[in-house]
Amino acid sequence: MKNKKILVCDDDQGILEMLELILEDEYEVVLEPNSVNALTTIQRESPDLVLLDIWMPVISGDQILGQLRTNPATTSIPVLMYSASTEGKSIAQVAGANAFLAKPFDITQLLDSIASLLEDQSNPQPA
Repeated sequence: MKNKKILVCDDDQGILEMLELILEDEYEVVLEPNSVNALTTIQRESPDLVLLDIWMPVISGDQILGQLRTNPATTSIPVLMYSASTEGKSIAQVAGANAFLAKPFDITQLLDSIASLLEDQSNPQPA
């Protein structure tokens, strides 16, 4: 049952297609190849989770995440960032990502991270 929506933002068409193939059996998948449109697409689609590449032309993933975190409508959406960069993990942590995966990522690790983030979202911890 596809009751969760995942938005993938990456400028690499090959990665978008690969992630769509991996995720489409379990989730509704929305692809956004253009970082300039990412915030608008996220607001329009209201995804349950965002997969976000850090290094994209024009607007980087950490800049997009910064904007998501300052907007009350999108601040609580879990974001899993990924990158081939050696600094990727620290960039993701500073930006406020919920999780980080290094590229190339292991498919099982990706699916486990997504499942974990979506589970956390549906079972919020008491304050």
